[in-house]
Amino acid sequence: MIMNAAVTLATAAVCLATIATASVAYAQTRRPTVVVKHPPIVSPGDVSTSWDARQNVIDSKAYERLLATNPAFRQQRKGIECGPITDPELHQSCLASFERN
Repeated sequence: MIMNAAVTLATAAVCLATIATASVAYAQTRRPTVVVKHPPIVSPGDVSTSWDARQNVIDSKAYERLLATNPAFRQQRKGIECGPITDPELHQSCLASFERN
């Protein structure tokens, strides 16, 4: 009985030592993470000197109104926004987004 406990204790000690050694070895060989940050790429049409938050809200409401009241406009926007999507599930999701209120 004492011998059995001694063998179990010795086995546990060997396992713990192996885990501790492996953890230290892994930590020493692991490469540090390098984060590379690039400045944003901006085209001349991306930034407007005359952008106005109030005007953006007005334009968004007009767009939403056109989508709700003009079927031809909604159909055209579906083609422009959903047409290039090749994944069937994403394409269907895009089309369904035009039907939401």
